[in-house]
Amino acid sequence: MKITKIMLPDKKKAIKDWLIDDRPREKLRTKGPESLSHSELIAILLQNGTHNKSALDLAKEILLLGKNNLNELGKISVKELTKIKGIGEAKAVTIAAAMELGRRRQAAGFIEKPYVTDSTSIAGYLQGVLKDYELEVFIVLFLNQANKVNHTEVISKGGITGTVADTRVILKKALEEDAVSIVLCHNHPSGRVRPSRADEILTQKIKEAAKYFDIRVLDHIIVSEEGFYSFADEGLL
Repeated sequence: MKITKIMLPDKKKAIKDWLIDDRPREKLRTKGPESLSHSELIAILLQNGTHNKSALDLAKEILLLGKNNLNELGKISVKELTKIKGIGEAKAVTIAAAMELGRRRQAAGFIEKPYVTDSTSIAGYLQGVLKDYELEVFIVLFLNQANKVNHTEVISKGGITGTVADTRVILKKALEEDAVSIVLCHNHPSGRVRPSRADEILTQKIKEAAKYFDIRVLDHIIVSEEGFYSFADEGLL
């Protein structure tokens, strides 16, 4: 009886030496991107490997650095990526750019819903935008009369435990955008969403200052990977 030997790609070979159907780029072209593993998709971004490692080997190391989780990988800096032997700055920047595009695509699904209806819709958008930041970021949504988001802007970036938002900068931008109302937003990288006393004071300060320009502060939402906190829902506005 004749036994047919199944040939698997030799992982020690360069990808260009693999059978055509096993090469990630050709596999994507013929079978579609959904047929590729995470590591195969990253290998396409890397384009090539090193003398001792294929692009797929490097891709697996990159995934391992992110605990084999794309959300965790999105938090890894260019500097951290270059610590992997064979990953120079160009490859690291390419991976970081791909992660950023993925993050923006996720956020875009919420941006296409231009009307703010409740805290849940705002929080969903913000979690997509802010989840990869390891530092606190303060964002303001500028809305028109119909509660449509005209503009979103990062006002400040801070440290692990806090950030500072300048009331004058926020209101100046609100006037430039002809905003009728605004929503204040920031993240808590620690995971806890309860506001600090400083958060409460800042919210009231901005709310009172905005009144002089007939601009309403609809909400202040704090988000983390674990959930969100709405000042409006909790009766603090």
